[in-house]
Amino acid sequence: MERELYGREAIFGNDGLAARLTGLTPYGSARVAYEHRDDPPVAVLTGGRGMGKTAALKQLRHLYREITPVALVDCEAVAPPADPGPGWTPVTGALPELATQLTAKVRAARPVQFPRLSLGLVAVASISWTREDETRAQRDLQSLGPVLVTVDTRGDAATGWVTKVLTKLAASAFDSVVPLAGMVAEATIETVLEETFSRFQRRSADWYGSYPHAGGNGRIGLRQLAVDFERGGDLRRRAEDHLVLALVADLVRAYGGLARGARRGRPVLLLDNAHTLLGRQLVEPVLRQRASGVRDQIALFASSRARDHEGLSHAVRRRLPEVAHGSHWVRGSEVTSGILAVELTALSPAHVQAAFDRHDPVGRTPAGLARGVHRLTGGRPLGVALLAQAAGEALVPGASQPGSLVPGALLGRTVELREGRAPVRVADELLAQLLPGQQLDVLSVLAAAHSEDSARLLATARLRGRSLDGDVALQVRDVLRAQDWPVGPEYFVADPLLRALLLHRLRFQDDDHPYYAVWRAVHETLRTAYAPGGRCPSVPHRLHQELVLGRTRDCVTHLRERFTDGDVTAWLGSLRFIASAPYPRPPGHAGPDPRRAVALGREAAGSLPDGETGLAGLGERAVELQLQLRRLLHAVWLLSDPLAVPDEEVIDKMAHELRQLSGRHPTGNSVLWDAATHWPQDIRAWRPLSMPPGSSDTGGPGTGGSGQRRGNGGSDA
Repeated sequence: MERELYGREAIFGNDGLAARLTGLTPYGSARVAYEHRDDPPVAVLTGGRGMGKTAALKQLRHLYREITPVALVDCEAVAPPADPGPGWTPVTGALPELATQLTAKVRAARPVQFPRLSLGLVAVASISWTREDETRAQRDLQSLGPVLVTVDTRGDAATGWVTKVLTKLAASAFDSVVPLAGMVAEATIETVLEETFSRFQRRSADWYGSYPHAGGNGRIGLRQLAVDFERGGDLRRRAEDHLVLALVADLVRAYGGLARGARRGRPVLLLDNAHTLLGRQLVEPVLRQRASGVRDQIALFASSRARDHEGLSHAVRRRLPEVAHGSHWVRGSEVTSGILAVELTALSPAHVQAAFDRHDPVGRTPAGLARGVHRLTGGRPLGVALLAQAAGEALVPGASQPGSLVPGALLGRTVELREGRAPVRVADELLAQLLPGQQLDVLSVLAAAHSEDSARLLATARLRGRSLDGDVALQVRDVLRAQDWPVGPEYFVADPLLRALLLHRLRFQDDDHPYYAVWRAVHETLRTAYAPGGRCPSVPHRLHQELVLGRTRDCVTHLRERFTDGDVTAWLGSLRFIASAPYPRPPGHAGPDPRRAVALGREAAGSLPDGETGLAGLGERAVELQLQLRRLLHAVWLLSDPLAVPDEEVIDKMAHELRQLSGRHPTGNSVLWDAATHWPQDIRAWRPLSMPPGSSDTGGPGTGGSGQRRGNGGSDA
């Protein structure tokens, strides 16, 4: 069953993009006027991993598969068979799969046949056949059985062809000038046409008369196609392009001529991960043919993880909401202007709430949890779907107390994705889908870094021997960029959700409670590097690391000692940056967040020695300020944590402390007063704390600028 989709009405609405390009509504299959009747664009859905591209294509297949021919191929998943012959390439592997899916029975229409494609595939498959190796020929033809059966429904036809082809070869006089591949292809095509194709189907071979050097003779064209394929390089690419167009020609034939009026709408081709080489090989021949004025009336949807892929260089670009009722696409002079690139947008808070309501119809989810998940995921549909499911399953009676559910707690829960598959932990499943096939132990270490320099420092100190090819940090940077993940400058892993997941893994991967040796070693390495005399000394960064390690004394003392400095905006920036540290939450922790009691001034009297609070040796006014800043630090730390849910009482307490500090500061009382007004507004609007307060300006860590991205990149680890 396909997963529930939210925020994709622009595609799936009854007058949405899919309906206007196919001519049929996704629900009810009513006819819809074509937006581009004579010249439809190739619609390419763009967005990073987890943005729902694959889910959208699968939903299109699910909705249209009974009303019009539809096929879906993942261009990253086309793999060779166990014993591929020389005629197998990703293109010749994908085309039979597309054709086979397109032949499925639909309402009130005969199955589509693929005689042109069948002839071309048989021709290139035959290039390695010899009279001495009948087994190879049988294996290759049998692998093409699903597409050949669209022409000849006799399941054993291929076996009979092999004998006849090889007999014909034995009776042929070999000409040393003619390539053997061409001779084998010619003998094969003659046999197939005679044994399988009807009188009407035999004319399909004539289509290959347009192949270079065929001179209008289809059989010569098929022979030349096989020769080009065997030679490789650009000639093979030319042959593969012609095979793609053979599939298109068969689809066009099914919707024209004698069949006119027997079919409704357009056939649908769906190509996932079309930014790959295979994707381009399947899409570009269609684009070039359409640009030359040859129309095919196929609804072609593709996906691209890389928004700025060179194949989209001249595409008409739209954001998803902009195509809800019309794409306003117009073909330009460039071939790739035939693409309508639609950027999938993140889900809104309302969409996230709808996902939570689906898994929690009786409304037991804690207030603010859905908004907290939206803040953590940035509205990335994959993250929303898994976390909403985890929340729903956590609310089963006896599973947990609803009040203890926060986004960070959901990462450690398990969910059952499908029947028959063991439950998976949410954080692990998200990482597996967002970073498939990557070295997560390496990435987890580097996720603790801020700049590229600190990532390289961590790689040198903690990842020795992990690569013989050079700089591990730079390799990881290139991997992230290739996967279309942002890198730096404020955090080496810049996406807040991805960074939170990797830090969660770093915290718990060694199952070393309560010591967390790997986590501690990584952050101690950074703390040492940021300390005076270290490789990259920085007071705000060192204190940030102190807080990561759960040590608050030096952070509070620094804030107290610098409080009366003239630049109170920079002081607030330092506070906010230090407090953006990931919080070392214990695994499976239930109940209130320990930071809450500190922020509200409710720590048990004498519960901490003076050495922990930094009160030793201070005068009365300094003690008062130290305790006040301790409360403020914990409040900001808790409220800006993307794996927690903001607490109204803590928000009010933060505002109170800032107003109190405003009265104590000799020159910066206005800025502090503004922070007391605007920071609560930022928190309640689920925004990062603004710097200067009330502004949208950004800047670096420890300055008056933002120093943060959405969600602060925190972790529950």
